[in-house]
Amino acid sequence: MKKRILPLLLSAAAIAFICNCGEETTSSQDEKNVPAQAYVVTEPSFVYVEGGNTFIISQTTGIVTDVQGNVVGNADLNAGIIVDLNGAALASNIDIATLKAVNPPTVTAPAWAFAANDQVYVIYTDGNVTDANGNPVGLFVYMTDPTTGAIVIDPATQQPTTIGNIVALDGVTPVFTNVDLSTLKVILPATNDNPVIGSSASLDPASSAAIPASSAGIPASSATIPESSSSINLSSSSAKSSSSAKSSSSEASSSSQAKAFQIKYVNGGKSGSGYATRYWDCCKPHCAWPEHGGKASTCDAKGNKIEDKSAGSMCDGGNAGICRNQFPIAVNDTLAFAFAATPGGENNCGKCFDLVFTGEGKYATDRHKKIKGHHLIVMSNNVGYDVAGGQFDVMIPGGGFGIFDGCSSKMGWGSQGSQYGGLLDECEKETNYYAANYQKCLRTKCERSFSMDPEAKEGCLFLADWMNAAGNPLLTYKEVECPQELIDRF
Repeated sequence: MKKRILPLLLSAAAIAFICNCGEETTSSQDEKNVPAQAYVVTEPSFVYVEGGNTFIISQTTGIVTDVQGNVVGNADLNAGIIVDLNGAALASNIDIATLKAVNPPTVTAPAWAFAANDQVYVIYTDGNVTDANGNPVGLFVYMTDPTTGAIVIDPATQQPTTIGNIVALDGVTPVFTNVDLSTLKVILPATNDNPVIGSSASLDPASSAAIPASSAGIPASSATIPESSSSINLSSSSAKSSSSAKSSSSEASSSSQAKAFQIKYVNGGKSGSGYATRYWDCCKPHCAWPEHGGKASTCDAKGNKIEDKSAGSMCDGGNAGICRNQFPIAVNDTLAFAFAATPGGENNCGKCFDLVFTGEGKYATDRHKKIKGHHLIVMSNNVGYDVAGGQFDVMIPGGGFGIFDGCSSKMGWGSQGSQYGGLLDECEKETNYYAANYQKCLRTKCERSFSMDPEAKEGCLFLADWMNAAGNPLLTYKEVECPQELIDRF
């Protein structure tokens, strides 16, 4: 079963990372067993401590993480319980009135966040440091050569090292030493979802250069859906499958040559807004197990279909996993098909949804404008009990394993990147969150990781090319009648 892809940080530029973190505000309520320390969060949350374990509970989704940000379960605060990813109880009898509330810090520009003791420090790219409420508390000074006084340059990147010290406002008194910016989370100001850092000069603590907002306009949707419409016609004259699995592109091509593809909405079907994440863990899908209907197909590592519905999952040492013909299918530049994990408990097995991208991202927007109005129709063949409502975890090779990994021992692929976020997450970090370089980096990684598997490589390149290397895009969704291309592969 699929596990949630954790937030993928935002985009920045040249050498600067942006900063994603969060600060705590102490609740006036009676707080249960919560140590006096700061917690970095990216959304309003509660802190609960039980048996020496600290749980961070999202106030909006109920998703529970540890203090490092790893998803560990879900909370139902009305019932007063926390369960792990398999549904086993982690804590019970929780009184919401006793929980400590924590919130992200308020920032005026992209910045790093550093939590120490009972304080969160916000480090801006111009070197100024504030507390979580925006009050100046110090300066960030990059590591310098003790002889020359010059900022130390990393020989590998020819850019300033990411390590420095926080000093008091007098510029001398040390507060914290050896703070590594590359290890810190990042956050954007609420009023600016598309920051741009123009050059490495913005990392110089002495620089007063402001971080300009992007002036790029957002293009109008290429395929808007009137609320009164029950269907929409899309041209599919340039059909192209991202998978060369047998019949994948030929079916899309033949149907496109005959007529335009028509999206048919389900009357009374589910609809809403949310965002897309990505994964590929090679595990046997939830919808393939007999107790969940057993309708979804499973295959061995070579793509041979397994008829035994009780066959063990690759993630448990068995041979049953995701079928290779379930790689994404790019019909044309604005229409594609794929499979996805949807929230657990929603009975979505075999249902399809039309995801229409808004041109914005959950954590950044730099790569997302080019896919505004594009349609990705997904079929649910898996669930994640830690997947939030409105979240679609799209199955893309190289998208990251999540908690379970059935690929490493079976598929013979190269590196799959970060556990959460996969190869694109690695590219974001390696380019210092400079969005202009994501696509080139991701293409290179797809070529290397799947050099011996052309079909999987094309599936990986779907994220780089059709999705423009845009991580966690925001979307609206409507339930639709499933395309034959997905029905045949389910």
